[in-house]
Amino acid sequence: MGNDKAAIERFKEYLHATFHIKDLGAPKYFLGIEIARSDLGISLSQRKFILEIISEAGLSGCKPAAIPIEQNTKLTSVAYDEGISKDDDPILKDPSRYQRLVGKLIYLTMTRPDISYAVQTLSQFMHSPKQSYFDAALKIVKYLKKCPGLGILLSKKCDMKMTAYCDADYATCPISRRSVTGYCIEFGESLLSWKTKKQPTVSLSSAEAEYRAMTKITCQIVWMRGLLKDLGIEVQGPTRLYCDNDAALKLAANPIVHERTKHIEVDCHFTREKIQEGVIETRGIGTMEQPADIFTKPLCQRQHAYLLSKLGVLDIYRLPA
Repeated sequence: MGNDKAAIERFKEYLHATFHIKDLGAPKYFLGIEIARSDLGISLSQRKFILEIISEAGLSGCKPAAIPIEQNTKLTSVAYDEGISKDDDPILKDPSRYQRLVGKLIYLTMTRPDISYAVQTLSQFMHSPKQSYFDAALKIVKYLKKCPGLGILLSKKCDMKMTAYCDADYATCPISRRSVTGYCIEFGESLLSWKTKKQPTVSLSSAEAEYRAMTKITCQIVWMRGLLKDLGIEVQGPTRLYCDNDAALKLAANPIVHERTKHIEVDCHFTREKIQEGVIETRGIGTMEQPADIFTKPLCQRQHAYLLSKLGVLDIYRLPA
């Protein structure tokens, strides 16, 4: 990749002379990802792959769902809860159906950030899934049926500035009480990176959980800025990092590590170092305006649609002619 067409053509000629390759031109379909170009930019979607998942699940005639996972959904471990019998929620006799479906949904998150949290939750129960887990996975498929052409838009408009958002849902896992980290990074108006992941350790406070999330996205920012630099792209100014937790923001700005935060001292020093170097610049943001919230918890239909609109996703099949 590059912006020097003459150098690219010379490199193609060298490869052809060495390996006898065939130049297929601009890509349109690659490993299930559909690539479309327009005046707005480049759109990446997996519409054909989604339609295949819907058909294989036997949900072609079902009613679409408005959200990928219901609010306040708490999937528990295979140990049955008090008052719930095996007959009410049995373990699947053939877990391969569930494993295949969730595996496809994991691959689908490459262009569908809106299902990242739901898929991350279901992927934790691959070995002994229960019927309720499979029903939750089918719920995601019904949600995909609502808008199969939705995908990532890499916009032509770019101010060469990087913006990041991070969030954490404190002690959300009912099994381990670990928090869930969610973040996303935008370059100009284009969404470049996003992630939903359960934290490896139990945080003792919501501020600590948020700060761990801040450290993870700082690592990703440093890596992405280095990658863009290698590609000849200079990011303008520091990356603005938005967080909705005041305590975590103050902890990042305070040069004194308090005694109660010694167990995350390495995280503190790393993040503060990047602030001092001018790599990142922390900012506060309201909880209702935090796009990373969609990666940490189930949301109501209205909030889910609102935050999704802020991520820069687009359905090219629904654009006006």
